[in-house]
Amino acid sequence: MDGSITALEEGLARIGLRVEDVEQVLLTHQHHDHVGLAATIRGRSGAQVAAVEPLARYLADYDLAMQRDDAYAVALMRRHRLDEQTVTTLDSVSRAFRRYSAGVHVDRPLRDGDELIAGDRRFTVRRRPGHSPTDTVFEDSSGELLIGGDHLLQRISSNPIAHVPIDDSDPVAIAASPDSPRPLVAYMESMRQTAARDAGALVLPGHGEPFAGVADLVERRMAMHERRLRKIRRTVEGGCTAGDIGSLLWRQVPVTQAYLVLSEVLAHLDVLAQRGEVEEVDDGGGVARYAAAA
Repeated sequence: MDGSITALEEGLARIGLRVEDVEQVLLTHQHHDHVGLAATIRGRSGAQVAAVEPLARYLADYDLAMQRDDAYAVALMRRHRLDEQTVTTLDSVSRAFRRYSAGVHVDRPLRDGDELIAGDRRFTVRRRPGHSPTDTVFEDSSGELLIGGDHLLQRISSNPIAHVPIDDSDPVAIAASPDSPRPLVAYMESMRQTAARDAGALVLPGHGEPFAGVADLVERRMAMHERRLRKIRRTVEGGCTAGDIGSLLWRQVPVTQAYLVLSEVLAHLDVLAQRGEVEEVDDGGGVARYAAAA
């Protein structure tokens, strides 16, 4: 975190500003690399922190939110048959990463469609869930700019990560429920909405350089997901698990990336299930298996 605040200080200094000059912090989603310094900046500058209401709830009790995330991830990995050493390692890694982030009081909870002023620009809040449940973009009223977070990145596709809902549900029960979240279903709809509204905007992404051409990028992302859907559909044979599919498609994956792979596979299986092409069956021992729909 020290390195991050130093980099921010140096970046602001290049344009003649200090952290203490910041008046408003807009949070795009819940991942620690996007909220980790919010409390520090608010404490040093008195800046107003703005975020959508679910993210405000998440950050109000950050320790509890992280505990729920971890419990959900562990239950999901076991249900889809990742080996126990991987489960234990990833749970430890997640707990270690908590020191890089902290909760923060959100001064202005936002709803979809709200407007806010930043400098001489007026932005509209647009919910775009998929990469996370709280993904938000801020749409400039002129149509020239889109503060995009990780909703769209130019050089890599944003992973539809499996997250527990931000509510009072039991994370372990949700992991085993047919009503568990379907992030890629949500993400594909979110991308369609962005392409329809912000085709001409310059996107300021959470990672990488600004870029234009939203509609073309969304078209390429949709095509990529369709290719992956076909590939995963071909691997679904009687009795295979999401963990099996991940091992077949991504053979050399560092253990730290195993949950991202599982998220990717499950997200595409959700779409295939929605289309009626595959079905999930509990084997009676708490493990989920997939087969082609009858």
